[in-house]
Amino acid sequence: MGKTGQEYRKKYPIIRPTIVKELAHGIAVSRLARRVGERMGLSKEECHDLALAGLLHDIGKLELAKYVYGKEDETLIIEEMRYVRRHSRLSAEILEKKGYSEKIVDMVRYHHENCDGSGYPMNLLRDEIPLGARILRVCDVFAALTADRPYRKAFDVKTALDMMIEEAKYYDVGVFLAFMNLVNEEKLEDILDTGELEHTLSELVQKGQITIAEFLGEKETSEAQG
Repeated sequence: MGKTGQEYRKKYPIIRPTIVKELAHGIAVSRLARRVGERMGLSKEECHDLALAGLLHDIGKLELAKYVYGKEDETLIIEEMRYVRRHSRLSAEILEKKGYSEKIVDMVRYHHENCDGSGYPMNLLRDEIPLGARILRVCDVFAALTADRPYRKAFDVKTALDMMIEEAKYYDVGVFLAFMNLVNEEKLEDILDTGELEHTLSELVQKGQITIAEFLGEKETSEAQG
């Protein structure tokens, strides 16, 4: 890898998905989405679907990771730049193949759409976006902001909320209000605390008891192992 690529990778380590981090993030989103759904008066079945979609919404990142880990090609930088806009579609395709319902698949496929039409993959507007995806959008952003990332430390709850309020045009008004009510009335520390889970999962990964391919329900290929 050339010097430019090395500097970019060091400063912006975009592709670093691991089973531990993705599961922990998914669980945080799942917990938030279920509670927002309950506050919006959704049925038990709808809230269950929200929780499941929240858990699995970024599963495509693990699929991509199988093909980029260990590669030191300069062109990988270009793939990293495209990566963010690929994973939601790939996540949906994986769940579709696994037989998940159309509602769950669409929640995952469109969880990066913004109500002002600036999102992806389809630049949908407001009611064109499934309600479940609009809920996941808010919960996903908050969970990401309040978690450590390779390039920054977690923001505290107040700072994360202030940042989201500044970008409120991206979110469904009703969903955002329900989310804010949740934030004001429940202990988010309990919802977002995945520390013990991460520790347990890390031990399993280190022992080789969990792999990316196994999490995806596939056999490990010799290429992925190499």
